[in-house]
Amino acid sequence: MKKRILTGLQPSGTLHIGNYFGSLKPLIDLMGQEDNEVLLMVADYHALTSLRDTAELKTNIYNIVRDYLAAGVDPKKVILFRQSDNQDHMELGWILNCLVTVPFLMQAHSYKDKVAKGLEPNAGLFTYPMLMAADITLYNTDIVPVGEDQRQHLEYTREAVTKFNNAYGKILKEPKELIVAGVGVVPGTDGQKMSKSYKNTIPFFGTHEETQKAVMSIVTDSSGDRPVNVYNIHNVIYRALGKSQDELDALYHEHAGKYKVLKDILVDDIEIVIGGMREKRAQITDDEIRHILKDGAARAKAISNTMMQKIRAAVGITL
Repeated sequence: MKKRILTGLQPSGTLHIGNYFGSLKPLIDLMGQEDNEVLLMVADYHALTSLRDTAELKTNIYNIVRDYLAAGVDPKKVILFRQSDNQDHMELGWILNCLVTVPFLMQAHSYKDKVAKGLEPNAGLFTYPMLMAADITLYNTDIVPVGEDQRQHLEYTREAVTKFNNAYGKILKEPKELIVAGVGVVPGTDGQKMSKSYKNTIPFFGTHEETQKAVMSIVTDSSGDRPVNVYNIHNVIYRALGKSQDELDALYHEHAGKYKVLKDILVDDIEIVIGGMREKRAQITDDEIRHILKDGAARAKAISNTMMQKIRAAVGITL
């Protein structure tokens, strides 16, 4: 039996290298394996928890699909679709909301962290884990590639599955997370997890000047010869280049105390990783994107509609 794999990213801003290494690259690596069936979602409903600019959201949707395609996603091998093109997500999200308690949702690390950072505590942000659980369980998903910070969301999904199955019979499947060693959490320019919400990102498809500006903004520690935040980000890039940590350690030993030199080398190494993908991205048209999303939505619905028929019958809303 093929394993079904699903992941998605919000079109709430520019794709950054944390998105790529923490979620997208692991998915692309899995995509080439014949025993996997992969679904890749543009999570535009989730983006509404923080983004309320109509034009920006539309632009971001096109851009994130360009990013997916340029990074190596093959729409013939992957079901690439937009969350809002399939209303089954919202219906199942509501059903799961009715099965969990407010105190349960109040324990979500992501919710508490984002509110602490100043994000409005809207109801969509609060119930985000149940819509994410619906995204996953709609497709009988086996594996979800996520960053370490998303591990709790998968625990919430499994808890929602248990509550549903206890109430209505064993219909939903419990998914497992896939967290790639070493890149579960990609550090940002301030040492925290890289996130658009924290404004500490390095753009994945930015210009050379934008990449350089972001790298030069990395917070450095003057207490030692090795700038820890620079090193931690560089370690992720070195893995992508097929180089070892020993090689990276030797580089930082050679340039001990030379923070500017080490940041310049990091910029160059990022350019090596993304240069070819950036050129490919520039060739992708809006028409191509619309065609891919339309086809992907039809393929996604073919799976989820069957699941929703079972769910509706189980909860008693099919007459």
